[in-house]
This record gives sequence, C-alpha cells and structure tokens, in this order.
Amino acid sequence: MSMYHSLRSTAYEPDPDHGPWQEELRVLRLGEELHAELIRLHHETGGGSRHPDRLPVRQLNSLFQGMAPGVVATGRRAGTDGRLPWLYARETVPPEVLAPLIGTWAGSRFTEDDDTDGPDLEEQLRTEPESAAVRLPRWETEPVDLTETVISTGGTAEPANRLYNLLPEAIAFRLAARPFRTRGATLRFRVERSGEGTNLVSWPPQRYEHRKKTWYYSACLKITVHTVPFAPRFRVHISTGVRRWATHLDVRPHQLNGATVLLDAPLPWPEGPDRGHRLTANTLGYDRRRKELAWRRHSPALLLPDLDIVRRYPEPAELFAEPERWIDGCGEVAAGIVHHAAVGPHEVGSGLMPKERAELDTWVEDGLRPVLRRVADLTRATRHNTPALIPRSGRKATSEARAAQLTVLRRTALTRALDGRPLEVEILWQSPQTRAALLAELPRLIGCPPGERVGADPDDTWRWRTDGIEIRARLRPAGLLAHALPAARDVRRPRAVRFAEAVEARHALVAERMAPPRGRVGIVIAEIADKDRFTAPDTDPKHALRIAWARQGWLSQFVNLSDDTEGALEHRARWTWLDAFRQLGAVHPPAHRVGAAIPGELQYAALWLVRHTRKGPTRCPVRRLVAVRVRPTDGSIEGWDAERAAWVPYPRLLLLLSRTPVPAGDETGSGAPGDDREGAAQRARRETESQIRALLFQLRDRPTLLLVNTGNLRQCWPRLFNGALVPDTLGFGDEPGQRHTAYGTDLRVVGVRDANGREEVAEWYAYDARGRVGFTEGLWGSAQPDDRVFASTAAKPHTAAKLRTGLMKLIPTAEDRKAPGRTAWNPAQLEITVLGCLSEKALADSGREETPDQPVDWATLTHQLRYLDDYPALARPLPLHLARLAGEYVLPVAATDRARGTEQPAPPDATDTRHPEPPATGD
Repeated sequence: MSMYHSLRSTAYEPDPDHGPWQEELRVLRLGEELHAELIRLHHETGGGSRHPDRLPVRQLNSLFQGMAPGVVATGRRAGTDGRLPWLYARETVPPEVLAPLIGTWAGSRFTEDDDTDGPDLEEQLRTEPESAAVRLPRWETEPVDLTETVISTGGTAEPANRLYNLLPEAIAFRLAARPFRTRGATLRFRVERSGEGTNLVSWPPQRYEHRKKTWYYSACLKITVHTVPFAPRFRVHISTGVRRWATHLDVRPHQLNGATVLLDAPLPWPEGPDRGHRLTANTLGYDRRRKELAWRRHSPALLLPDLDIVRRYPEPAELFAEPERWIDGCGEVAAGIVHHAAVGPHEVGSGLMPKERAELDTWVEDGLRPVLRRVADLTRATRHNTPALIPRSGRKATSEARAAQLTVLRRTALTRALDGRPLEVEILWQSPQTRAALLAELPRLIGCPPGERVGADPDDTWRWRTDGIEIRARLRPAGLLAHALPAARDVRRPRAVRFAEAVEARHALVAERMAPPRGRVGIVIAEIADKDRFTAPDTDPKHALRIAWARQGWLSQFVNLSDDTEGALEHRARWTWLDAFRQLGAVHPPAHRVGAAIPGELQYAALWLVRHTRKGPTRCPVRRLVAVRVRPTDGSIEGWDAERAAWVPYPRLLLLLSRTPVPAGDETGSGAPGDDREGAAQRARRETESQIRALLFQLRDRPTLLLVNTGNLRQCWPRLFNGALVPDTLGFGDEPGQRHTAYGTDLRVVGVRDANGREEVAEWYAYDARGRVGFTEGLWGSAQPDDRVFASTAAKPHTAAKLRTGLMKLIPTAEDRKAPGRTAWNPAQLEITVLGCLSEKALADSGREETPDQPVDWATLTHQLRYLDDYPALARPLPLHLARLAGEYVLPVAATDRARGTEQPAPPDATDTRHPEPPATGD
C-alpha cells in the first residue's frame, strides 16, 4: 500500500466566497380546502384510522416528481397540514396538468370499486374557481436560499429542514444537465428520488457481455445532506457506485417479495419548461391475495395508463417475464428492475475503484462551482497508526515466530477468561469435513498437542490440556436440531407468537439432548445451513437454537454448512474458534502507542443500543442498552447487569441478554398501539438516559474513555444529535448540559460514526503529489490544534480481492474488458469526534491546574483500538465491537399459551441453589 499523505472526501459545502445560493422557485401548498376534501375522501374509504389528519401522499409525490414538468422536490409533512409547502418547481405547473394528476390519484386511492356516484374530483378541479366546490391551489413565487444555515449553540452548522429534500434534488438536476465524458465515451444521467436523498443514474445502461449473456449496469451517484459536529458549514455527500439491472431472474413470481423498478417514460403532455429528466421509482411484488404479480400501492406505474392513453406501459407479469426487452425500451417507454441478490446472481461486480471515483468526483466538483466547494483535504494526524502489534513479515522464520507469539497471546487470554475452570464444548456437525477441521484447528490456535480421545464414549469426546487450560469437546451429528423450524399454518396469529412456539418446541428438543454444562463455562459450536436456504418465513433455526441453548446455560457459535475447498474450510474453522474465544471474553487489546498523555490505569467503556422492530429476529420490538467495560491492565472484559447494578463477566452478560423480556403490555410482540407509540418512545428515552447516568457513576473510580456510536445511540440519547452537541458537555433530557467532568473527574468521551446506512460519513480516496490515487490507512485531521473531528481509515482485509486501484468499470479499457465483472471493495471511513476531554477550558471551568489534553491523542487511541493481532482492522473500536456483537443475544420471546404466566428461570447463578456451579462465567 502506497504511503499517501492526503485524504480527499467526496463531500462539498457552501462556498462562502459565492454567498447564498438563491433560487426563485414556485411553491404550491395543498391549501386547507383541498386538504380537507382529500381527508374526507380518505375517511369515507376506511383510511385514516391510525392517523386521521394525515394524507398518504407518497404515491402522489412520486407521480408529480416523475410526470409534472418542472417539479424539483416535495416538502415534508405536507400530508398533515395543507398550509405547509408541498411542491417546489422551477416553473408553474399548469392547471391542465395539476388537475388530472391529483384527480387520477384521488380516484384510484379513495374510490371503491363499485362506487360510480358523486362528483369527480378532477372535474371539480377543472371548474372555474368562482363556481368550483373545491378549487385548485395557487402557485406562489418564493426566493429559496439553498444554503440556508443555522448555527447551533455548540457551533455546528445545520441546514434549514427543507434542504434535506430540496438541495439534493437541485444538485442532481444541476449535474444531470452536463454529460460525463471520459476516454472518448459519454455518460448521461437521470434523476431518481430515493428515501434518504437523490440518486443520479446513468441512462441508458452500460452492457457487459459475459457467458453468452448481456448484463446491464449503470453508474450511480447518491446525493445526501449532512452535518458534522462543530463544523461551521453543513456538508453534501456524493457517493459513487454501480447500479445493476436484473435481466435474468432466477426466482418464481411468488418468490418476489418486492423489487424496485425504475420507469423511463416521456411526459404525457407537452414538456413545457422541464429541463430535467427523471426515472420514476416503483415497486413490483407478488400479491398473495390476488395470487399474481402487481405494482405496490404507492407506485406511480399504477396510474400512468389512466394519464396517458397513447403509450403502452409494462404490465407486472410482462416485465417479470421479459425484463431485458423492457430495459432496451418498447416504443418510448423503458423499465429496469434493480438487481438484488434475492433474484439471482449478476455477472457485474459491485463498487468502483479509487481512480474511477476520483474522475467522477472531479466532474461533480466542476458542476457544483461556484455555489458549492469541495471540503478541505485532510492530512495525517499522527505517526502512530497502530498499537504495539506483533510485527508482520514475509520471511518464513519471522512468520513462524509471529505464529508462536500469537499462540501464547491466545493461550494467555483464554487462561485468564477461564480462571482455572474447564471449558466444555459441544460440537454439532453436519459434514465430516467440518468436524475434522474444527478438531485440527483448535490445537494450532492455542499451541497445544493434538487432543486425546476420552474413553469409549459413543458421542466422540476429546480433551486438550496445556498450561492450566483444559478443554473437553463432545462431537455429535446435529441431527434434528439443525433442521428448519416448522412453517406456521395458522397465519392469523401474530408472527411473534408463532415464532415463540417454535422456540419452545426447539428448546424441548435441546433439553432432551443436552444438560447444562457441568462446569461453569460452556459453548456450543453448531453447523447449520445458511439463512438463504431456509426459504419459508421464520424457519431459520439459528435464533431459536441460541435462545434454547442460553436457557440451558450454553453460549453458541455457528458455522455455515458449505461446499468450501479445503483451504477455505480451514479458514472458516479458524474464525469459528476465534469467535468462540471472543464470546468467552478471551480477547486482549494490544498496548497503545499514543504516549504518556494517556493515563496508565485507563479503562474503556462502550455503549450500544439494540433496536429490534416487529421485523426483528424474534418478531418482537425491543430496545436494550448494552454496556461493556474493558480494563487493559488486567485484561478483564465485563458487561453491565442492569438488574443487579453490577459488572459481570462478558459470557454471563451474553446469557443475561438472551433473557431480555418483551416490553410490558406487548407480550404478543404486536407493538404499542398507534396512540401510545410516541409515549412509549419517550419512556424508552428516559429509561435509557437514566441507565447511562447510572453507568457513568459506576465508572468514576478510575480514568475512563467512554465510547459511543452517535448514529446508533442518538435516538435514545437525543443530546448526541450533532446540533445538540457542545464540547466538553453532557446533557440529558430537557435539563441544561453539564461539564462532562461532573460525571467523572477523569472522564473522556469519544463519539464515532459510520455511514449508518445513510451516507452520513463521506466516501474517500487518497492521493499523492504526482496525482496517483488509491487506498491508505491512518488517522486524518485538518492540522488545526483545536480540531476535534478526525477520520480513521484502515487497510483492506487480506480476504478482499487484489485489484488495481486504476481499474475502470464504467468505460473499460481495451486491456481489461472484463473489468465490469470485478467486485470493488473500498475501506469505509470512520468519523471520530472527541466530545469531551480535559481541554484548557474544561480544566479552567473545573478550577484545575493540569496539562490540558490534546484531542488528537484521544482520537489516536480510539483509532488504535480498531487493531488486534488476530483480526483485520475492526469496523469500530474493540469495546464498541464487543458491545455490538453482544447485541446478537438480545432475543425477546413473545408469550405463548403454554408459557404465558410462567416466568422463565434466569440463567443459573451462584445464588441459585439448584445450580451451585453456574454454567456461565461466574462473578
């Protein structure tokens, strides 16, 4: 990997030299009269029971954006209040367009199949205003500042709320007006509105010939608006990738749960002033009631045949049967099904490499001048990118020495975690190759002699002993335990209850075959099929098995049944054991290399919020705060037991989390009633904040670095939203913020943030003085001494494909025509923000005379916590990594007729007289 010294983010900000980006836009409000009429129609057709004053305008918004000339964006919450801005347009949309769009949508949405009486809404809207019962709303001209900003108390620039929708659309149309030219080829882009921003999709698609088939793909740029803590200007992030189109479907119609379809159709009336071109998003899926493929209800494609009687639009079954014909276009209409792994493989690889991303980024930069400018490039913030890792080398002698050192580290960590107790392992296998690989890999990992077979046990028992460690493993075929859960027959009952009954049945099967561990530490390693092989809903047994084994006092680690080659199987066996060691708490972070600025007795604490909806693993909604504490001085890894208000060993935390109850009043997992949802969310926030305060009190005994993922935790700790952050201050609820040292005199708080599925952290590439681009690792900052926000990048893992950074997929070079088939993987950027440290001001406010902290030191420490000897760089610092993975045990189970009213016993504990020796790691 080249040593680059500059990192460039694909992010932009308002250019202060240009001033405000002012646009004269036409604004339309539904108006109280039309809003009231639509609400009335909505109620008459049985809608509005949950939200009586809210119109379901999603389909109407899509229809206007796709079919009305000049419409740029739709406003937020216009369906709840007719006085709010609804449509933003470059030019006034004439009444002869407004009336049929609104009328056709209302007729489809609010008219029963046999209802032919009553006046037609479109006809009313076309009537002269003086005699109309319901009048069309009037357009207004309004100057809009597309860079309108408010600065928070903590110094964070926040865009006006409407800009989160409006600005990405304006940028997309601005960029779409200019073609992208490279190496003699030209790409033109269309605009697609997506849930969290706006996409630019190259159209028509590119073609890739492979295996006697044609595969279709496009460039895709995603535009989103974000804030950065303490930054004086908000950001626009533009991510680049590949949009693949499904033209070879390996599924049957009834297996299509929902696929996005982008429709390319000309406007059914004179285009007028419209200078942009959209692709209209629709959803195609199988309708189980009608037993046929259909457009989902919010799809504009449902209404287009009524608006345009000249052109022919694809029928759902026709599009499914002949996707390639429609992507090439039929007449003036084309349609593309967006590829998803569920519909089969695709020979075009995902992702772009850095050089191609840099070319697109340069095109974007040129198109946004002078209203937006690129954010400043970052430089290296430290020379100490990694902790004290065991050195790597390609020489055999050194590699052997490194392997020997690693076995000593693992053995030491395992000895500490087991604390003199034997480890019991149950290995449930399906393939003899997996059984053999697991048996062979364990002694290699901990540097002990091969295992010895114990007695004549028909269950195949093995034992290993070395340096105070004793491991006993019983190996048996998985049998019925690994079979799919039975598919529910009575679909009228809640899914959570049906799943809970399957859990009870699988638990009974487990109890027949396995008693609790005889010692205090036990883990099951089970070989099961990949989740994709369980095609019926809720039949994957993984979560049911984890719950059942946890009730018996066993941890669980799964290895997928696979047809791997011998080398790949050895690799999977190795990672299975390493993950098992992690669950036992046998992990130790290397010593940091930050320097004397870090206190010697420092401990790490991390918080992670587990949030499950009714679509979660057990179909029960729940929120659960997970807290993990790591003390490098003694190597202990512990978790917070909220019921006992005590720290417990990490393995016991996992078993306790498996007993997370369903929220009170929601024993069937059906969710809180609509009227109480907001109240339930507020109660959850108050409860979480109360737990965090209690935890901070428990950490006051020594210097502590508290790590939080702000994107994960802010829903239950709202003061972590960027606009609410104030340096060196912690706040809870509506109370005024306090100095963070009020919660611990030696407390430091660092927030990390990843893309969070919303492009919250920008993509990046590195470059050098000669213009070469590529990947690099390290900690990056602005070189300002008071900077608190840094970027952490890591190297690609060794398992990632070795590709040239100059690989071109959109317009392949003559030398590499197979480039589109390569999968490009890019390391993500982790944003690190030092929220609280002993800064000069914090010390002065506390009346303390000490050497102040440098934020870069705590950012460097956080960055180094991503590195362990046994692992590629982690996506998050180790304590957060452990807290997040502990969340896999948060599996609340709904009450069943059999279990309702019967309290499940807690995991065996030293205080439980039925189990003098608890199966989980004791206190």
